[in-house]
Amino acid sequence: MVEAIYKLFMISWTGNMVFDITPVGHFSIDSISLPDRRMPFVVLGGSVTYVAFVARRLDTSVSIVSKIGADFPEAYLWWLGQEGIDLSGVIRAENAQTTRFELFYNNDLSNRNLKLKSKAPPVVVDDLSNSLHAKAVHLAPIAGEISYEVAERLKSYAQVLSFDPQGLLRNFDDNGNVTYSSLHDKRLLDLVNIYKSSLDEIEIVTGLSDLNSAIKAIHDYGAETVIVTLGAEGAVLSVEKALYKIPSYKLGKLVDPTGAGDVFIGGFLAEYICGKDSLWCACVGSAAASLVAEGLGPTFLGEKQEIYRRGRVLYEKEIKE
Repeated sequence: MVEAIYKLFMISWTGNMVFDITPVGHFSIDSISLPDRRMPFVVLGGSVTYVAFVARRLDTSVSIVSKIGADFPEAYLWWLGQEGIDLSGVIRAENAQTTRFELFYNNDLSNRNLKLKSKAPPVVVDDLSNSLHAKAVHLAPIAGEISYEVAERLKSYAQVLSFDPQGLLRNFDDNGNVTYSSLHDKRLLDLVNIYKSSLDEIEIVTGLSDLNSAIKAIHDYGAETVIVTLGAEGAVLSVEKALYKIPSYKLGKLVDPTGAGDVFIGGFLAEYICGKDSLWCACVGSAAASLVAEGLGPTFLGEKQEIYRRGRVLYEKEIKE
């Protein structure tokens, strides 16, 4: 009964479902090799997965827009459905394969090599339902699957457009090896309210090695909020001309850093759409990222109460520069 009432309140005046967060991009099936494990483990991946799971932990409604191949396991769809994630925007291309990556981490887990094994077809404008509406749409490409035209259409469906450019900076040779180049169509940046990337990625996007200058360049395109993740060093948040250093939560043990940046932005957005201040949102994101890094793949995110407890620890620190 409570769930039915909640869904009723989520219906807009147009009669369409309004979701809190809609991540857009490929799912992937990841084979992850870690230095302390003899064999790689295979797990559902892709930025959309990590964003969706943490958003659900924080009690937000989630709908994913993605493209998968005929080889995508039904068990993964069942798992996502059990988490309460809407999959009506997921399209199975019967004559194609799902995006798959191999990830190889170095001994201290500070770096990794990626290899693309297969790639699903891109998301195109015709894949987008006119009934899609969201408080926040998060563009989360991992293998070049989102175009400016798709982003522009999604902008019209959302109150907030968030963007992680990582998958649009990757180039793949015939063997799937990854190299990086600048954003091909920088018009995307004109659409964005919230920008999030790693330090290396913002340097590639802007061509600027000085972090402050790179952040300013992203703001100049129109983004109100810029987040730069720094791995074990935490993150930098820039909003309303104020710069904040967001610390990372001290881990019990770093197990698998895959998806930590995606969990950060998922946690951030879950609080942001509720009107919380950006500093708190970033601390929740950092707290959630610490939890996922303590387990394998997206399977370990802890409970909402623990995410908030860690977030409060970070929030109460003196972190404004």
